[in-house]
Amino acid sequence: MNGLLARASHWQRGVAAGAGLVIACGLATYGGMAGAAPKPTVAQVQAKINQLTSQFDRVSQQLDQASQQLSTAQSRLSQVRLQVSQATARFRTAQANVAQAAAAAFENTGASSIAGVLTSGDPANVLRQGSLLQEVSGNRNAQTRQLLTQASQLADAEQQVQRTESGIAALKGQLAGHKKSLGTLISSQKATLASLTVPQQQVVASQSIGANGSDAPQQYTGSTSTQAGKAVAFAYAQIGKPYQWGATGPGAYDCSGLVQAAWSAAGVSIPRTTYDQWASLPHVSTSALEPGDLLFFDGIGHVAMYVGGGYMIDAPRTGLNVEKVSMNTDWYRASLVGAARP
Repeated sequence: MNGLLARASHWQRGVAAGAGLVIACGLATYGGMAGAAPKPTVAQVQAKINQLTSQFDRVSQQLDQASQQLSTAQSRLSQVRLQVSQATARFRTAQANVAQAAAAAFENTGASSIAGVLTSGDPANVLRQGSLLQEVSGNRNAQTRQLLTQASQLADAEQQVQRTESGIAALKGQLAGHKKSLGTLISSQKATLASLTVPQQQVVASQSIGANGSDAPQQYTGSTSTQAGKAVAFAYAQIGKPYQWGATGPGAYDCSGLVQAAWSAAGVSIPRTTYDQWASLPHVSTSALEPGDLLFFDGIGHVAMYVGGGYMIDAPRTGLNVEKVSMNTDWYRASLVGAARP
């Protein structure tokens, strides 16, 4: 019996030791898996920053497009509301003319619903009763047709108001979404940079958009006898002003807002966004650049103005100011798409 107990005790100790070994191994394995992920390299962070920059440029231009469309829609809403007001006045006049001229005829027909039609402010209701109106109008058909015409025009104008208001609501939703996306991209960029040491961050910054530029005020000494010269002079005068997405001046600019404002100051109207600028302006070879030409980067998501001598003036990104920067800076050289001339 004692031998049996001894063997059982030995077996239990073995199981306990084995279990302890398994647990210890498990903890060691888990500890290895749960350890901090290796920090990204400078090259990996640079690639991530470039990707975020491309996304930022694309979304900021979408924001510009939505802003422009919203402005157009709001102007359109003012126009169609004026049309509704005018159409309502004509509709009311036509109603009164028919009611006054044909009241007796309508009463003789026994059509009790006609009075309601002729006092209704709803043009759709008048149109629904159009056949009845014409049937009982007798020799006053011309006035009835005029009423129906005015009712149709008012109904169309009211529908245009509704469509425009719906479009404005949708555009405001897009704007809010784009602004939220931009904020997320900026936060992601900051978090990505924060994973590096300060010297490593400086290396990444030296290869990013806007790197090695100068936002110190600079005097333009070229000619302003041409429209291009005037546009360049305007761009020089904006150096040092902050970048702000969606901004077209005078206190801040985004990239496409800056070049649009510069050429506007020279009396030349160009589109608001980089995509429309590239699509509508004549393209020129980058080997034959002239001051005032527009340089497009990053899949046409970014634009700057060439000012001569291999330099350009650019509104780079959030956190930086309008600056004069060399075309040979890493980011610009790597992402150049082409040039256009207003």
